Amino acid sequence: MIDRPLQPEQVIQQALRAVADRTGAAAIGSAEADALDRLLAQALQDSGQSRVVADFLLAWWNSASCGGFDPTSLWSLDAQVAADITTVLGLVVRSRSYPDSIGYEAEFAAIVQAWRPSLRDR
Repeated sequence: MIDRPLQPEQVIQQALRAVADRTGAAAIGSAEADALDRLLAQALQDSGQSRVVADFLLAWWNSASCGGFDPTSLWSLDAQVAADITTVLGLVVRSRSYPDSIGYEAEFAAIVQAWRPSLRDR
């Protein structure tokens, strides 16, 4: 029996699934995306919590350039913000991807602009 060739739409869908699997984009659940969106919004505010959130996110973005993250700084956060960081940390571990490779390049560039302006032109 000869298999029928895939139709163009099927080929495109198969290729998109393969790319999503390879980039980790398929690993982002709605709870993870919601937590990340809340953290991104928090990081663009001007508060002590925002600084901690920005430090966490930028350590994921590029810890060599943006600096690391001190886990004891979590002690200064509201419980929901700390829970969101925990959720996003799970995403980082599971996806094994940098934020730009899962569709968040512009959002992270805005955080670099706000908190590490000396790095924006690098």
